[in-house]
Amino acid sequence: MKLSLLPPDWRQIQRKNFSRWEPLADFLELSPEQREKVLKKSKFPLNLPLRLAKKIEKGSLDDPILKQFLPLTDEEIVTEGFVFDPVGDEKCRPASKLLHKYHGRVLLVCTSSCAMHCRYCFRRHFDYSVNDPTFDKEIDLIANDSSIHEVILSGGDPLSLSNNKLKSLIERLSEISHLTKLRFHSRFPIGIPERIDEEFLEIIENTRLKVWFVIHCNHPSELDDEILERLNLLQRRGVVVMNQAVLLKGVNDHVDTMAALCLGLVDAGILPYYVHQLDRVQGGAHFEVEEAEGLKIVEKLRSLLPGYAVPRYVREISGRESKTDLK
Repeated sequence: MKLSLLPPDWRQIQRKNFSRWEPLADFLELSPEQREKVLKKSKFPLNLPLRLAKKIEKGSLDDPILKQFLPLTDEEIVTEGFVFDPVGDEKCRPASKLLHKYHGRVLLVCTSSCAMHCRYCFRRHFDYSVNDPTFDKEIDLIANDSSIHEVILSGGDPLSLSNNKLKSLIERLSEISHLTKLRFHSRFPIGIPERIDEEFLEIIENTRLKVWFVIHCNHPSELDDEILERLNLLQRRGVVVMNQAVLLKGVNDHVDTMAALCLGLVDAGILPYYVHQLDRVQGGAHFEVEEAEGLKIVEKLRSLLPGYAVPRYVREISGRESKTDLK
């Protein structure tokens, strides 16, 4: 499959995202009864790429892609134990756009913008408001801590930044001698794979830092040939591509679904890195799968798949020095 890396522009494609529930409901031919279950007003707005919407079954609220993105009235239920900052980001925030939780690596919250809004997002309540539009303070902190060898670009989604801004940021990071690795956490390729364009590939080729690229895909139907080919363009340039998924009720809480996802990834040379137990963010309780059920799914995966195709089943616990493996 030969792809054009220039047209169309990814920002033009992003403008076609569904950001209002009524046009999406019309597009998906939802019934009046189904529309009653939609959360009409949310502080965390709907944002769904047209490309993903085209993969959704018409006339159903049970489609595994739709469940991840359509605001439902279930989000208004206040559930004990579900909080605004479930992973303790605010406790580990030495600067407005920098999180430092784990030894040797830091996370740059590059932007509040994202290719899509996942309803279970653990940063759906995150305070992105900043007075300083630069990364000066964050880069100074990184430069003055020689124990840091890896920077993770996250957000939001770092690929929401323009290529010029990304190039400038990566060039500044590459000037810090003790940094050796750069990691992207991005959902963009799943909804707008055109974002991996020629300019972005040139940026990746020209940095001295070893680049790792972590996508977020929860269901095999999210993947297609064009997405995998765009990711392969990164792989051809020596980039390690991995996936992290979240275990979600009604989306991927079945061994056959997870096995199909993992096999689809490894067949494309993508490592199934993590499957996360849901971060208990307020508004996301209806997605939670019992940990005992998750353990059964992962144990069954071990009997069906080669070891390299089985992701680590983890939970992030605020204050701990690493992700916690669930066994």
